[in-house]
Amino acid sequence: MSTDIRIRKGLDIKLVGEAEKTTSALPLSSVFAVKPEDFHGIIPKLKVREKAEVKAGEAIFYSKADDRILFPSPVSGEIIEIVRGAKRKILEVKILADKEQKFADFGKKDISGLSADDIKAHLLASGCWPFIKQRPYDVIAKPDDTPKSIFVSAYASAPLAPDYNYVLQGKEAELQVALTALSKLTSGKVHVSVKAGSSSVFDGLQNIQLHKVSGPHPIGNVSTQIANIDPINKGEKVWVVTPQDLVIIGELLLTGKFNSARTVALTGSHFSKPKYVTVHIGALMSDIVANELKPEKTRLISGNVLTGKQVGTNGYLGYYDNQITAIPEGDDYEFFGWLKPVFNKISPSRALTFSWLSSNKKYDLNTNTNGEHRAFVVTGQYEEVFPLDIYPMQLLKACMYEDLDEMENLGMYEVAPEDFALTEFVCVSKQPHQEIIRKGLDLMLKEIG
Repeated sequence: MSTDIRIRKGLDIKLVGEAEKTTSALPLSSVFAVKPEDFHGIIPKLKVREKAEVKAGEAIFYSKADDRILFPSPVSGEIIEIVRGAKRKILEVKILADKEQKFADFGKKDISGLSADDIKAHLLASGCWPFIKQRPYDVIAKPDDTPKSIFVSAYASAPLAPDYNYVLQGKEAELQVALTALSKLTSGKVHVSVKAGSSSVFDGLQNIQLHKVSGPHPIGNVSTQIANIDPINKGEKVWVVTPQDLVIIGELLLTGKFNSARTVALTGSHFSKPKYVTVHIGALMSDIVANELKPEKTRLISGNVLTGKQVGTNGYLGYYDNQITAIPEGDDYEFFGWLKPVFNKISPSRALTFSWLSSNKKYDLNTNTNGEHRAFVVTGQYEEVFPLDIYPMQLLKACMYEDLDEMENLGMYEVAPEDFALTEFVCVSKQPHQEIIRKGLDLMLKEIG
């Protein structure tokens, strides 16, 4: 199969506020938090208590289903609060960071002399295993499985997504060690996808199959790449790792330390100067965005505008996120806005909007949904932005009425919630597509496994 992949279906949402290629190293945040909700399907069991001292990389909780899967503290410090919700559900574990960081020592490893079982044991003991996710179901991988292939998407095509070539500069050694380790965990290949027409930090790295990808979003979604390279059939499993998590895994193998620092893009029109910053996983938002936001009313998102989660300045950077977006809060309404021609909004439809006349124009969109929730309306727009060989509306409906056989036949094993972010964006019915798919995947995981 060709190593070049091009798609035509999709939609690039061009927004104001792309991060300039300058990086600032922020001071260590005062308080960090690890949130079990970031790890979908995990029921946490605590290993620490309040007022306990922990080192960076030391486990603070583990999975109830598999006690080998540990979740580490991103920094060293004191456990100052364990926030609980209804029925004592653990919501957050807060850590007050030390001024001078202390790291748990997991030992340097020579990859050439390690077996697959040795590598798995080391990643589990160090807390790096949650960086490896599984398809189908988009959950943390099971250590006992052997995937048929492993995928790394090194091209982010979502709105205002960070430039991986810039973010990963100088990290070739860590990437190579991590990729070599992962290559021992699969019976197939490690597939890495990069943007076509440009150089990449992955050029020349060993033990990978490199693919050049092009086309509109969602070409950067790993599901799109899997479907074109090594499609998933029933009973098969594929693992997925992001490039920035590869760096953490590689540094662990080279130094023996769990270093949770990562480069995060501050993007969106409500940042006074969009740029890149170096912070640790779980950092307090107010420390990251201090003096960076415009005074207007703002929605702060950990992640991108399509798949990220809304947080306030008192929230925390998501465990897997490498982008923070600030856009206008859409709490105002235009009088008869639906009756007049629209020039300042993007739409795949040519009805009333004129974004199709200016394909390179950047928009300052707010959070207003411009409509209300209603029953599905058949418009054909889902298919225009959905590149997989799947009927999106039929699959969404099968999830809603919980027909497992139909979900299987319609390709549920191939998708993750993020694959329906664009169909949700163009949906005139304002249906929560990602939430529907997530519930459908959870049902399949429970009933089929």
